[in-house]
Amino acid sequence: MQTQAGFAVRFNFACLTPHANRRRNPRISSYVAGRNFRCTSALKCQGIGQRLSYGNGAAAEEEEERIKSVGEKDVDVATVGNLCVDIVLNVPKLPPKAMAERKAYMEELAKSSPDKEFWEAGGNCNVAIAAARLGLNLVTIGHVGDEIYGRFLLDVLRDEGIAMAEMDDPNAVDETSSTQYETLLCWVLVDPQQRHGFCSRADFSNSPAFWWMQTLSEETKKAIRRSKILFCNGYGFDELSPRLLTSVLDCAIEEGTAIFFDPGPRGKSLINGSADEQIAFDRYLRMSDVLLLTSEEAEQLTGIEDPILAAKELLREGTRTEWVIIKMGSRGSILVAPTSISCAPAFNVDVIDTVGCGDSFVAAVAFGYIHEMPSVSTLTIANAVGAATALGCGAGRNVANLKRVVELLGESSLNEDDGFWEPLLKKHPENEITLLTQNSLKKSSCEILTVLEPVRAEDVGTCNE
Repeated sequence: MQTQAGFAVRFNFACLTPHANRRRNPRISSYVAGRNFRCTSALKCQGIGQRLSYGNGAAAEEEEERIKSVGEKDVDVATVGNLCVDIVLNVPKLPPKAMAERKAYMEELAKSSPDKEFWEAGGNCNVAIAAARLGLNLVTIGHVGDEIYGRFLLDVLRDEGIAMAEMDDPNAVDETSSTQYETLLCWVLVDPQQRHGFCSRADFSNSPAFWWMQTLSEETKKAIRRSKILFCNGYGFDELSPRLLTSVLDCAIEEGTAIFFDPGPRGKSLINGSADEQIAFDRYLRMSDVLLLTSEEAEQLTGIEDPILAAKELLREGTRTEWVIIKMGSRGSILVAPTSISCAPAFNVDVIDTVGCGDSFVAAVAFGYIHEMPSVSTLTIANAVGAATALGCGAGRNVANLKRVVELLGESSLNEDDGFWEPLLKKHPENEITLLTQNSLKKSSCEILTVLEPVRAEDVGTCNE
């Protein structure tokens, strides 16, 4: 993506370099320093056009206090945890369900040393890449090992213009020979019917993959402080301890950083998890500014089948919650706020692969939130980015690109399923409801394209009424 004049912001992530530690990947510090980032709003960029570096000494402390005091945030979104490399393989059948057999299956796969063409950035990298392609400034907070997979992941992030902050714990005992410090791998297995199976070493332990991280490092706190949004999902509990995730949440609240939380499939097990998991999970549900769930996940958490009523219940139980967003796949999405409800049918597309669609959707919601777009327009771009990802194969570098999103906004039709939307919305006559229709799509698309204009390629064209 090209940097538009007047919108380039350069800052230094050297402040995120951790203490010298043999566990961490030494390439992180050399690549995050002096990264170029785009800010898509001149107003939001006021006062942050200079190169920032904490460095050492009294001047650095003074600069850090100044940034904290004025709430200056030069990162749009920080993702926490869930950094992994996906190994995507076609297999004759999916792995068995029995845990012991499943583990043996995965270990046998690992012996084959799959070619690099089957590797892909996974987990929260999907959110980060999709958001970066919308022009947002991103930093990923997590752990990447110093081995071939870690180097691959860093290279992908670098190529997408995404910085990384190593979530290191300087108080942890150093065990350099342990596989616990290696980059997390996720085997993404696809059978002849295009069904997916997933397995990683995190599936076979009662402890988080990076159990040795218990203390929130200063570099992580600085990354959170500089971010407008912090995103975490349920898979973060597979890697990080509930105590550490709670520290992340508390830090974001203290620093005035909005919290986005997507429980995902892990929500069902976290409800009945350990005491620490239940406490941390409940705190994320109550203290997040934006909750994102599928309709099935919302029903599991609330026991309410109606997605709007389920969202209202989560909103009512929340302490800080501004939005509850229900993702409904091919039907679209719903955004419930304290005084309004917005609904957007999905785009009609020929779906190739749904992997990464939910992550891409989250990235676009963050875009709408940061730019204070109307709720229905936020859902429109989120649906478009999710649909654009579904047109590709796999996630990581295959998630939606800006050109494909713009094409969808300009040319596609909506899946206006009146048999679904009319009965649902009639149940809530007391609410102010906005429903995106084919007739109103052009207006929403123009609003979106106007906001996207600074980051669009010159040959995409402009939006005219």
